[in-house]
Amino acid sequence: MQVTKVARTLAAKPTESDLEQNSCTIMALLDGGSLKRHKTWLKAEPPTIVVATIGSLCQMLEKRILTLESMQVLVIDEVDFMFNSSKEVSSLRKLLTSYSSINNRQTIFASASIPQHRRFVHDCIQQKWTKSNVVHVHVNPVEPMPSCLHHRFVICSKNMRLHALLSLLQTDAPESGIIFVGEQSEKSKKAGNAPPTTLLMDFLTASYKGDSDILLLEEDMNFNLRATSLSELRQGGGYLLVSTDLAARGVDLPETTHIYNFDLPRTVTNYLHRAGRTGRKPFSDEKCFVTNILTSEERFVLQRYENELMFNCEELLI
Repeated sequence: MQVTKVARTLAAKPTESDLEQNSCTIMALLDGGSLKRHKTWLKAEPPTIVVATIGSLCQMLEKRILTLESMQVLVIDEVDFMFNSSKEVSSLRKLLTSYSSINNRQTIFASASIPQHRRFVHDCIQQKWTKSNVVHVHVNPVEPMPSCLHHRFVICSKNMRLHALLSLLQTDAPESGIIFVGEQSEKSKKAGNAPPTTLLMDFLTASYKGDSDILLLEEDMNFNLRATSLSELRQGGGYLLVSTDLAARGVDLPETTHIYNFDLPRTVTNYLHRAGRTGRKPFSDEKCFVTNILTSEERFVLQRYENELMFNCEELLI
């Protein structure tokens, strides 16, 4: 919905080459949407651009409600995540090779993190996901992290992490921030324990006295609850969003100035995407902060992330 909104804004602006303004219809296909309703919309006003999840698009293609015969451009965003997701990869391969032909389309793969890009480009050609004249475009090869980001870390024992976070929030008094929490383990789920996000929400609701609204975004929430949370964030006013890595990719909240890694991300790629949720306000030099809460044993992991992403992390004593 976020991408659809931006696409509609761009499509409404006439370009210099447009002597007559042609209508550009943009349609969003959402997971869990009604196939019957989508079919009616497609017939009533065939779209110029379709914005879809892989699952919803492939479902439409399998039911022959939609075909890609006239498709000129195919854009796959967060492509590294798609190929590493057991849920998405088989549908993605079908979309690239069965439902459409590389001869009739331009293919664009995008992500802030495509590891081993030379190998990836080779695979694109070998697997016939793209034409053989594929080009790798690296927008910012020198500085993966925006210069406005200030990285910090706090070392404490595991049982003091909640108090460390509370102390940071009271000192920083962030108007808008995201707190990232690790996924709940299968062992913890089977034991009937509450998710870490819920425990943290309960703690903050009881202990944090700031003005910001405290909101939750996690995998188990249905679409309407997720949409409600994000809608509340965009209505203005301060917020603290507690989330898993679900919010690490794609979510565009330009007002976010503070990121707190309550649990250190498992990979350098996840660190990059989490940090990328801040410093997003266009044409602004406002300093933004990424703060990591670590045990002493985790310090070497953060140092590895610093080396790979070329940033320095300042230690805070609280």
